[in-house]
Amino acid sequence: MSISLDIEHLRTLVAIAESGGFTKAAAVRHISQPALSQHVRLLERTLKRRLFEKDGRTMRFTPDGERVLVEARKILATHDASLALLEVANPTTITVGCVEHAVEQMLPELLRTLTQAFPETGTRFEIGRSTQLYDSVAKGSVDLAFVLDPSGQAAGHEVGLLPLHWYAAPREPVAEETFSLVAFEEPCGLRERALALLAEAGHQVEVTATSTTLEGVLAGVRAGLGTALLPGIGGSPHGIQERPGLPAAGTAHLRMIARRGLDPEIEETALLAGRDFLAGTPNLRLISNA
Repeated sequence: MSISLDIEHLRTLVAIAESGGFTKAAAVRHISQPALSQHVRLLERTLKRRLFEKDGRTMRFTPDGERVLVEARKILATHDASLALLEVANPTTITVGCVEHAVEQMLPELLRTLTQAFPETGTRFEIGRSTQLYDSVAKGSVDLAFVLDPSGQAAGHEVGLLPLHWYAAPREPVAEETFSLVAFEEPCGLRERALALLAEAGHQVEVTATSTTLEGVLAGVRAGLGTALLPGIGGSPHGIQERPGLPAAGTAHLRMIARRGLDPEIEETALLAGRDFLAGTPNLRLISNA
C-alpha cells in the first residue's frame, strides 16, 4: 500500500517549529490544540517514527522529527509553487503578527472578530519579536501586527499600555553582589529598560542568560538563572512570581502597525478588537484617544 503525506499535517509540523510550541502553533493554524496534536499523531503513525519528545514541560523535535521538518518544508514549497504555476487562486488571507507576550490572550479574540467581520477571508498568524514584525510589515509579508514599544515613540496606532513587572523563580531572598538578569537577545527595548533602571538603582548587573524567544527567557527565570523584566498580561507566567523591592518599571506601549495599502476597514476592525481586549482585561490601561 502506498504512503501519502497530508499537506495540512505538514503545515502543522512547520507551524510548530516556527511558532515555538504546540499552543502557539494551534493559534497560528486557528485549530484547537487537540486537533493539532492529532495532526502530529497521524503524521507519526504514517511515517512510523516519533517526531517529538518531552523536554521538561515542553516538547522538542527528535532527530527524526528534524529530518521530517526539512522535507516538509521542501514539499510545501513545491506544492505551493505548483499551485501558483497552475494559477489556482487561494482565498484572500489576512496575515496578523503578534508579539509572544500577548499572543495566547489576544489571538482568539482577534480571530473571532476578523472571522465575523470578513467571513470570506481567511486569517493566519505570525508570532515573533517586535523588531521582526516591524520588518515583516514593512516588506508586506504581514498585513498588520501588534508590537511592543517600551520607548513609547515608535510608529503605529496606540492600542494600550501593559504594566511591566520584575519576575523571578520562587526562592528565599539572598544577598547578591551582582544582579543576575535574564533578557532577550539584542536589540530589545525591554532589556535596555531593565539595564537602565537597575543601573540607576545602583545595581551591578550581569546578563546571565539570553534568548530570542519568550519561552527561552521564561525557562531561564524558572531555572533560577536570574530576574526578567516582562509585560504583565493575564497574570504571572507559570512557575515564576513577581519579585518585590526593585525599581518601578512603569509600562510598555502596545501598538498596532499595518502595511501600506491595507484595506482601511480591516485595519480599523483589528485595532478596535485589540483595544476592546485590553479594555476588558483587569489591571491593563486602555489608550482611548490614540
